[in-house]
Amino acid sequence: MTQTGRTAGRMIRAAVMGSALLVAVGCTTLYRNHGYAPTDAQLAEVLVGVDTRGTVSDVIGPPTASGVTNGGDFFYVESRFRFYGPLEPKEIERQVVAIRFDAEGVVSNVERFGLENGQVVALSRRVTRDNVRDTTFLRQLFGSIGQINAGDFIGDG
Repeated sequence: MTQTGRTAGRMIRAAVMGSALLVAVGCTTLYRNHGYAPTDAQLAEVLVGVDTRGTVSDVIGPPTASGVTNGGDFFYVESRFRFYGPLEPKEIERQVVAIRFDAEGVVSNVERFGLENGQVVALSRRVTRDNVRDTTFLRQLFGSIGQINAGDFIGDG
């Protein structure tokens, strides 16, 4: 074989190897994490009915987002995306932690949601109990019929 043939063979091999390396690197799966959601251990330090916005920020950190109602509930959002070659990135995991506050700014509810098959799923929930029983409007209306005092209407009291 001549010197030119050997050089051409080496160049072809180098081009094939370079192309194979480029394809292998281009099709490598990459993962990226965005945002922050507190762990269950951190959420265990938040006491429902005791902690306030300030203490929650001190314990867990500032929220990713906050609501616009009642001074703002806290929302922590964490997402994981998969990048595969030239394809569009795909969100493969999402967790949302919602910490809700009452009118006085005290924690009233802590919930963790996940994204399973495109559906939002409640993973854990800590809610304070209220005194509203499982009664319908009509049951409440008819239940108060016998509790009307005529003195309330005429001003005797």
